[in-house]
Amino acid sequence: MEQSLNEHLKRLFGFSTFKGNQKAIIESLMSGKDTLVLMPTGGGKSLCYQLPAMIMDGTAIIISPLIALMKNQVDSIRGVSEEEGVAHFLNSQLCRASVNQVREDVRSGKTKMLFVAPETLSKEENTQFLKGIKISFYAVDEAHCISEWGHDFRPEYRRIRPMVDAVGRAPIIALTATAPPKVQHDILKNLGIQNAEVFKSSFNRPNLYYEIRPKNNAAKDIIQILKHNPGKSAIVYCLSRKTAEELTEQLCINGIRALTYHAGLDAQTRAENQDKFLMQEVDVVCATVAFGMGIDKPDVRFVFHYDIPKSLEGYYQETGRAGRDGGEGRCITYYCRRDIQKLEKFMQGKPLAEQEIGRQLIAETVSYAESSECRRKTLLAYFGEEYTGENCGNCDNCLNPKERFNAREAVCLLLDVVEEFNNRMKVEYLTDFLLGVATDQIRSLGHQKHYLFGKGDNHDRRYWTSIIRQSIVEGYISKDIENYGILFLGPKHSEPRKSKNPIMMCLDRDFNETDDDCLGTEASGTSALDEPLLDILKGLRKEAAQKLKLAPHILFSDHALEVMATYYPTTIEELTAIPGIGEGKAQKFGQDFVKTISKYVEDNEIERPQDTIIKARPSKSKNKIDIINGVDKRIPLDILAQSKGMSMEELMNEMETIVISGTYLDINYYLRDKYDDVLVDDVFIYFKEHKDYDVTLALQEFSNEDDYPEEMIRLVKIKFISEIGNKQ
Repeated sequence: MEQSLNEHLKRLFGFSTFKGNQKAIIESLMSGKDTLVLMPTGGGKSLCYQLPAMIMDGTAIIISPLIALMKNQVDSIRGVSEEEGVAHFLNSQLCRASVNQVREDVRSGKTKMLFVAPETLSKEENTQFLKGIKISFYAVDEAHCISEWGHDFRPEYRRIRPMVDAVGRAPIIALTATAPPKVQHDILKNLGIQNAEVFKSSFNRPNLYYEIRPKNNAAKDIIQILKHNPGKSAIVYCLSRKTAEELTEQLCINGIRALTYHAGLDAQTRAENQDKFLMQEVDVVCATVAFGMGIDKPDVRFVFHYDIPKSLEGYYQETGRAGRDGGEGRCITYYCRRDIQKLEKFMQGKPLAEQEIGRQLIAETVSYAESSECRRKTLLAYFGEEYTGENCGNCDNCLNPKERFNAREAVCLLLDVVEEFNNRMKVEYLTDFLLGVATDQIRSLGHQKHYLFGKGDNHDRRYWTSIIRQSIVEGYISKDIENYGILFLGPKHSEPRKSKNPIMMCLDRDFNETDDDCLGTEASGTSALDEPLLDILKGLRKEAAQKLKLAPHILFSDHALEVMATYYPTTIEELTAIPGIGEGKAQKFGQDFVKTISKYVEDNEIERPQDTIIKARPSKSKNKIDIINGVDKRIPLDILAQSKGMSMEELMNEMETIVISGTYLDINYYLRDKYDDVLVDDVFIYFKEHKDYDVTLALQEFSNEDDYPEEMIRLVKIKFISEIGNKQ
């Protein structure tokens, strides 16, 4: 089989050897075994089902979550075969004639791979059709979508096994690039393949550089990085469609070829934008997480997360789209605690169990972001893999390590508390207990009377949070995510107490609150004084003054030289902008100075502040501030709209944007003055029960009642979002 497989590999795909576990995976599948494949992005997962599908009898059914992903895969497979019908996708977007052509090719045996979404597979007509063909195997791509703990959970993925049974059983291969142990268990259990052969490749991507930056002028930072790397491909991930669109606009204003991709665009526009990115017609895509799953672009050099991701699993998959060719891949994430609050607000209204899962996943992301430990070590530990290196040399924490201290005493106290309470504490409870904070929960259980209560009050909360996180990574304690983050003794819990050797740890990074609303703002920072240049300019002034037999300050004052050494003027015009230097003085004495500065800038590759000013989008903030102030002053909304030259509809649109962004607007004074309280309460309760905030549906609900005008319904929606949607 070995020689045959190698021959097929060379003939069909042009490779002489298999990568990693590929050969063993293919042999497992072809021998009829169910198989689970855990392999990082760029590791060659697709080949694990493409090659056996091409050489086995029958048609392989590939279950995939996205139409764009199916199209990409089909195009790729058709590129290695002379037969156009070798691969097809079947979905709701195909016209009847195309569906008939697909079915004809499948029946005739031409089609070796048929890509379907779970929704397509569940349709009775497709079930009946597939019953009549020989199926070589089923491949479940992006299998993490099965799990509620997976970052792209798709409920319909949990019904795959009954669908398979309805069509006819054949071997199943499930593949994913991101699956921590809990998700792996979920995949095997839900697909009913607990006895599957499991092939797990290392999740380590040595070529990827990981960095977390404070979210302070993130847009400016991204623009500067891209300008210094012209022509390099980049993906910028944003949580909201609005942010993706605004950031795209700002990139374009600054001369960077960028497009937007999100689920709110029509299918044709999304496909066109993705194709332009693949064909290098644009360099950057600003996208929501809908973009990039399975995208075959090996030369993405930057992956930015403008907003912190919802889970580490999602973060890993999205960063994995960088450097798939083994080359440069820089993954930079912008983090502030306000983003975490936004993520938590998004979960309001969801079932409690789903909220609890969401909070646990967010907590893991926060832990990763604020940790001072090696990013690679923390990330791999999340996926159940141990990184044994001391310093990976390719993340911000390893390149700029914090001072470490012996934490053995603290770790031993931590282990004593975890052991004493026998799997009943979460991180926050444990931290409160150590600090001696008698919360209501601690008092209700009587734990404030325990002899260990408050034993760690000689340190602060940040200290204990750091110790707990690093103890989890080191295996001293473990976190049971399935049981909502309960802590228990880890596999290496005995090591700290057996040995007297130091346990070196470091404090978490301290992310100060920063202004994350940087879209539409112009950079106004200045660079620091360049001392070496200042010395050069002082020497030049002294030399010129001696030649002219003038006191040095007659040429330029010390302050003028300091400004030159800060802003690097390289033309006479720029020199005259410095206070105290008129045109005459600049023309008379300035030529040698601007030449010297220009050469210094070039020799030292200096980034001048005036060269990196970021062009801003037209500001809309003035209107918003006036509206907020007007509402605070209880100005009637119709009068406020008139004063701003806006229609009432335009004012309500602006107000809706304001409250969605998290700003509280108290418009009860206007509603009470204009509408009956009972009617307002009726509409308020409607939005509370339906949670979709859809005004059209609300209008239909109250269509038989003349007392519920559209303006009132829209205003109550704004009131609801402001009062309920923005609850802390």
